[in-house]
Amino acid sequence: MSLYETSFRVRHECPYREISERYPDLTIREWYLSDCQVIEITSAESPTEALLDEIDRIGTVLHESIDDTGVHVVTQSCLCSLEDSIIERFEEYNCLYQPPTIHRQGWEHYTVIAFDEADVRALLRNLEDDRDIELLSKTAITEQQIPHSMLAPVDQLFEDVTERQLAALGLALESGYYEQPRRTSLRDLAEQTAVARSTYEEHLRKAENKLLTNAGQFLRLMTATESGDPLGVTQSRSTGQSAD
Repeated sequence: MSLYETSFRVRHECPYREISERYPDLTIREWYLSDCQVIEITSAESPTEALLDEIDRIGTVLHESIDDTGVHVVTQSCLCSLEDSIIERFEEYNCLYQPPTIHRQGWEHYTVIAFDEADVRALLRNLEDDRDIELLSKTAITEQQIPHSMLAPVDQLFEDVTERQLAALGLALESGYYEQPRRTSLRDLAEQTAVARSTYEEHLRKAENKLLTNAGQFLRLMTATESGDPLGVTQSRSTGQSAD
């Protein structure tokens, strides 16, 4: 099976793209979370007062530092006013977004990975309707590891996991429930909470099931390019016998 890694850049109305156009020495990296963006702004030059004012207006400054590579500012910005997210379009066309988005010299740079080349072509045609777009590269990936930068967004992994389920999972992890051998039991874990064992176990199992379901697309992505059949799954299915 082949995967298709596609990189392209687009130009449309976006405050970060516009900043990168006015300040061509800037590189802006953008990560999407469930209800906000985390923006890293890097500049080899000392930022002007005008640029610092714009950064302050983007959102809450989380971190600032200066080193040999330049000035680094990390901000958090609300997504509430942004509509028609391009990330949602990627999902509509079965393309996995590879963060971060990079804004440089007036362009937004994106990379996606798809299982079907036709999905990539359809996505690019859709984006051409309301954005200037330039295809930078399209590469078939076969029998090799997915790039290490292809990280699963945290908010997608924990989508639909409730606070109680997260709390149950966190307690189990911290108490050594998932270690081999286990350092605790469900009974011991439940005794540390204010709920019955059956209730705690229900929260924990639901959290586990949701995490595995949410991680499924990334598991499929990783295993699609691996060679061999380490568990003997194909042989087992063909013979109807266990591969234990």
